[in-house]
Amino acid sequence: MPSIHQRPNWPAFHWDDAVLAPIVGDVRYRQGLLLGHMRTLGHEGQREATMTSLTDEIVASSAIEGVALAVLEVRSSLARRLGLDQPGLPAAGRAVEGVVEMTLDATQNFALPLTSERLFGWHASLFPAGRSGMRRITVGAWRTAEIGPMQVVSGPVGRERVHFEAQAADRLEREMTAFLSWFNAGPDVDPVVKAGIAHFWFVTVHPFEDGNGRIARAIADMALARADASGERFYSMSSQILRERREYYLQLGSAQRASLDITAWLRWFLDCLARAIDGAEDALAAVLKRADQRRHIERFALNDRQRTVLDRLMGEFTGHLTTSKYAKLAKTSKDTALRDIRELLEFGILVQNAGGGRSTSYRLDDVTGS
Repeated sequence: MPSIHQRPNWPAFHWDDAVLAPIVGDVRYRQGLLLGHMRTLGHEGQREATMTSLTDEIVASSAIEGVALAVLEVRSSLARRLGLDQPGLPAAGRAVEGVVEMTLDATQNFALPLTSERLFGWHASLFPAGRSGMRRITVGAWRTAEIGPMQVVSGPVGRERVHFEAQAADRLEREMTAFLSWFNAGPDVDPVVKAGIAHFWFVTVHPFEDGNGRIARAIADMALARADASGERFYSMSSQILRERREYYLQLGSAQRASLDITAWLRWFLDCLARAIDGAEDALAAVLKRADQRRHIERFALNDRQRTVLDRLMGEFTGHLTTSKYAKLAKTSKDTALRDIRELLEFGILVQNAGGGRSTSYRLDDVTGS
């Protein structure tokens, strides 16, 4: 069966509006509810929710491709770029800084045209050393004919099965010109549908030697930011795709071997988007809880050590707090850590967990506003 890009009239995609219309309506309704809920958080709460969603998006999009990013480094880079005070976070490495830069450009500058130069910049940000793993690749330019055909292959050596072969390199310039012209044109379809089409179209063209999946998801995020008319991100599509990674690749592969009718792909994409939005409600609850905790904390005159540790407790922190962990986070002695902790207990900011002695541990009070 030929690849979809080998069919006559490529890329004249079409779909069944009767199937998609009710799904689009449902997704837009859920988006409206979520955005309404987020507006109740106030400016600081919205920035915290945006940073949480973007952290999830960046880490998950890379994980889909088997690239593991340090969560705290991603959060650190985002906090600095978004102007959020997050003391105690580690400095981000070049690879993390690059993917954060790409994601923020896609979502914060969603109204700007998408151009080949902009995509080249995103690609260079993903591969700052000019390598994919140990292999040197062409960075900041379309892939070349010298690397051979781009194929999705499975099976043992000598009995490989080619699932999909991307277009020849000599077609990329005109293919990407057509894609960018369509993406930057006025609204011919609902923006959430456009996000699904853009994702599929870009990853099928596969214009780069590596990084196509991550850039395709960044383009989809850009279209979704246009759909929300906001650079603030309150849900993570890639986090949901990561949960459904096997089905994601099945749906992509099936559509890439089918006709130009991409109804099935768009239906899956929109359903996945709806599930991502639903999942964001849980994140909203966590953000609201942190906002309450911050309001309670701000009532007290705390020292810098205490604020550093509390910021970590309300961010990425595994397990419960102990005197030793406090001393390490605050870079102080255990005696000073214990004095700080006792004061936080008196303020009702921390509570002691069951148990004592060497196993004594603490957590943030869940009801600090009471």
